[in-house]
Amino acid sequence: MVTSKLSSKAQTTVPQAVRAALGLREGDELLYEIDGEHIVLKKVQRAMADDPFACFDEWAGDADRKAYADL
Repeated sequence: MVTSKLSSKAQTTVPQAVRAALGLREGDELLYEIDGEHIVLKKVQRAMADDPFACFDEWAGDADRKAYADL
């Protein structure tokens, strides 16, 4: 079981094990599905049209993401 605490501003850090399981990176969006007392957390899958550079794997490094983040 993985846990995290809620801050006074209702914020929390997504634990590393969860980030790894979902393949989360900086800037990713999260989807919360509420089912009674259970919450399902998912990574929002973006359509290819949203990111014209998504098909270029050679630009997938951290340095490249930082360099092109503001384009």
